[in-house]
Amino acid sequence: MKKPSRTESIKKIDDFFKNPQGKTPKDVKKIKSLAMSYNLPLKERRKAFCKKCLNPYVNPKIRIKNQLKSITCEKCGFVVRWKIK
Repeated sequence: MKKPSRTESIKKIDDFFKNPQGKTPKDVKKIKSLAMSYNLPLKERRKAFCKKCLNPYVNPKIRIKNQLKSITCEKCGFVVRWKIK
């Protein structure tokens, strides 16, 4: 099977992130590896999924304290902290 071109992979990633709800961790892993193989940055789109279990954030617990945004995953309980700009 032929490897998709860079423009095809960009289109595939954009289509994937139009509706991130209902995606399985396996799908997220495939898209992340596709982006890494072409050195494509996901930027803000990578914050739509838990870093540990790769499930989309449905109803996460969000806390803001001292210029840090803490997001707690509902499924695995993993806490991700992002710096607020």
